[in-house]
Amino acid sequence: MSIKSIAKAAGVSPSTVSRVLNNPGYKCSVPGLRDKIWKIAMEQNYVPNEAARNLKRGISERENKTYYINVLVTRMDASHTDPFFAELLRVVESEIHENGCILSKVWYNSLFSNDRKCRNENLDKIVNDMYEEAEGKNDGMIVIGRCNKLALKKLKNRYKSIVTLNRNSTNYEVDEVLCDGRKIASMAVEYLISLGHRNIGYVGGCHNEERYNGYIDTMKKYDLDIIPEYVVETNQTEAEGYEVMKNFLQSDDCPTGIYCANDISAIGMLKCLNRYRKRYYMPSIISSDDIDEAQYTKPMLTTVRLPKEEMGKFAMYLLLDRLKGKHSGVVRTELTGQLMIRNSCSNVEDSMWSDYCI
Repeated sequence: MSIKSIAKAAGVSPSTVSRVLNNPGYKCSVPGLRDKIWKIAMEQNYVPNEAARNLKRGISERENKTYYINVLVTRMDASHTDPFFAELLRVVESEIHENGCILSKVWYNSLFSNDRKCRNENLDKIVNDMYEEAEGKNDGMIVIGRCNKLALKKLKNRYKSIVTLNRNSTNYEVDEVLCDGRKIASMAVEYLISLGHRNIGYVGGCHNEERYNGYIDTMKKYDLDIIPEYVVETNQTEAEGYEVMKNFLQSDDCPTGIYCANDISAIGMLKCLNRYRKRYYMPSIISSDDIDEAQYTKPMLTTVRLPKEEMGKFAMYLLLDRLKGKHSGVVRTELTGQLMIRNSCSNVEDSMWSDYCI
């Protein structure tokens, strides 16, 4: 139950383990090593810093209690990952460690963000199985990503202390740290409009999705037509972004500007444009999240940055505050996005350029 024992099990140095546990931005040279280290840390019930000394001394007063934290990631599963949520999870992991708590379980289950599937599944059994799987090490939970309303109520029945990290509000069901998707989308679409674009498309989720609502609201605000062919609902993956752009390239009627709900979809679209870069169609593309890869594309991706570090920090603060009984009402902390202007957008009259390559 020490950094040395984790390092031995992972086959790396203690300094590497320390960097992974303490620094969410640390990049391991070996693929999958970061996940391996955190998996071993959870299996060994690694207790950080002062929390370890308290347990060793037998301190059990409420103010010195060591809390076991579970994390549920709702936009990822075993079949694929979204870099934004992976990066946000790294921040949360490090915040749990920094605050002297124990990360005891991480679940990846996209079911919780799918309203249709939630209607057809036995949510009581799924939530109860998760709770039992944690073997009593489940003082609180952080939910990363959108969560179906009914599923959230079921989680709330088992976990008395929950905080969500989200772009879509839970409407005061539980404590939440929010970066409002509607405002994010408005910021992105208004930037395209400022560049002279009027035929603007949307690529991403549409059902109960605030980013889609923000796109619609902003287009109406500026009296712009919402053309059905320009709105494409996807599961927001790189592969689907690639296919959307491939279809646009085969169409005679395309938007000059496109707002993608997330960066990884936009990157898929850029890769498609790179492959077919001899064609004339070169739209301006803007997205939201600002994942690490966004600034390494060429052209670099214009996007709305979500403050991942602050989101993780405030989520942990709210969770600990509730666990310690310092507040009982539902608290919403809202953070703002930041427009990151790079090279993937241009004035509408200058949009026929061919510098697309990844």
